[in-house]
Amino acid sequence: MTDRPAQPDARAAVPRPRAADHSADRRMLVLAAMALVTGTGGALAAWLLLHLIELTVNLFWYQRISVEPASIVDAATGPIVLLVPVIGSLIVGLMARFGSDKIRGHGIPEAIEAILYGESKLSPRVAFLKPLSSAISIGSGGPFGAEGPIIMTGGAVGSLFAQRFRLTAAERKTLLVAGAAAGMTAIFGTPVAAILLAIEVLLFEWKPRSFVPVIVSATVAFAWRPLLIGSGPLFPFDAALPIDGTVLLLSAVLGCLAGGVAGLLSTLLYRIEDVFHRLPVHWMWWPALGAVIVGVGGLIEPRVLGAGYGSIQDLLDGRLMLAAMVLLFAAKAVVWLIALGSGTSGGVLAPLLILGGALGGVAGYWLPGGSGPWAMLGMAGVMSAAMRAPLTSAIFVVELTGHFAELPAAVAASGAAYAIAVLALRRSILTEKISRRGRHVSQEFSVDPLALGMAADLMTRDPETLPETMSIADATHFFETEAVHQTYPVVDADHRPVGLAARRDALHWQRLDDRQTVSLGDRLSDRSLPVATPDTPADAIANLMITNEVGRICVVAPDDGRLIGIISRRDLLQSRAAVLRGERDRAR
Repeated sequence: MTDRPAQPDARAAVPRPRAADHSADRRMLVLAAMALVTGTGGALAAWLLLHLIELTVNLFWYQRISVEPASIVDAATGPIVLLVPVIGSLIVGLMARFGSDKIRGHGIPEAIEAILYGESKLSPRVAFLKPLSSAISIGSGGPFGAEGPIIMTGGAVGSLFAQRFRLTAAERKTLLVAGAAAGMTAIFGTPVAAILLAIEVLLFEWKPRSFVPVIVSATVAFAWRPLLIGSGPLFPFDAALPIDGTVLLLSAVLGCLAGGVAGLLSTLLYRIEDVFHRLPVHWMWWPALGAVIVGVGGLIEPRVLGAGYGSIQDLLDGRLMLAAMVLLFAAKAVVWLIALGSGTSGGVLAPLLILGGALGGVAGYWLPGGSGPWAMLGMAGVMSAAMRAPLTSAIFVVELTGHFAELPAAVAASGAAYAIAVLALRRSILTEKISRRGRHVSQEFSVDPLALGMAADLMTRDPETLPETMSIADATHFFETEAVHQTYPVVDADHRPVGLAARRDALHWQRLDDRQTVSLGDRLSDRSLPVATPDTPADAIANLMITNEVGRICVVAPDDGRLIGIISRRDLLQSRAAVLRGERDRAR
């Protein structure tokens, strides 16, 4: 045998994974510290967006430069109601055409797409144009809220800040979502709901690495809110429901009705969007065409114009009569669906609250407690079904109103609505747009089966091996005549693995001139060999296969490095097969 470098001790390469309930490390603290910045940035972005909306309301409807709160309803009389929405939508269309088309839509699908497919990178142009276009759209009478734009804008703040540092795509995602949660918290004063929205809609994981920074960011934004925007619930009201079995049952029934309504709204939205796509004009003009219907709707019912926060308060206070609530529901649904289907810039949450509030308020005319509390529960139901976020919706409405005692009823309504929505529709109002772009989004989360097993559970014990002293010629003959498997471990005199010999290697060795004199050990001396121990988690083994581009991993004894087993890709799939059987097979 020719001289060759000494083989490295296999025991030196044995990984020592730290099996734990969570995968957090010190990077979590770094991200939490950075979340202090995203929390502040998200709060400032919310403050800026609200002032931009007030500025555009004053400019469009009162022809004055001011950021003082002003009502569109008070000024929505005469021809101006038809003219102003069209002018605002023309400006938004031009901004989308010549600025960035990513400002179109309500913001949350775009944020999801950036997270899943764009490495959580948003551009400075989007960070600037999204709040500006949304303010123009809402301020000129667009029937939208500020939550979608602030989620996109706060997310852009977090993404831009993250891009200033050497971070992974997963870490950028954490800061993007942290900024989005901060913006939502600052606008609505709902930190818990913002955190839950991050988990149910944006993060696509539940890990301390992302959960803790999002908590920090939302908390910081909530601390800034009294100084920038105000304190206390955004929509307080006095009426309350006595929580008992009857109310909980009625809440669930209302939730089922809300689920059906939300499903209908989602279906109609994308049918309307399809109609716009068939128009023989450039998409830049679509928002202006949709704004014509917005103006007509404003003439019929001025309450449909703008974000409609005053209408939400009226619904909760029980000020609207039955006919007024029915008209508000019908008119708001029509103008919102057409405006959003046209591709203009705006959010979905406030319109969903109005529609859900009107639905619940109408039902409340025949239910105990008055229309106000049932309007709140209708809001929870429609929001839950449309966004597929039941926990977020239940917590959101009680944080908005301060009615934490009604949380059980809100959970019943949002849970029932969620159940109806997931059975009736394949996609939510947020993910349907992404799906239409040819991308699949799953909103179900479960523990990876690979995270439940160890190497000892999956490995083939005492596998067949080849000695490192075997010549290349003998190894080639072995693979031609006797080999059953594609790959065999190569071991030294102490039965420690030094490499893997595969059938494809034998095809290459046939062309060598020194096959009789060169051994397997000589050919494998320059190869690094990833190995595992019996207590290595199965997901860590999968990572070893991916990073080393191998299909098999040797399992060695932790004390002396002797080969005791081998794991193939097929062995890893057996853990998933067990989960599949658990989902599929029914037995007593």
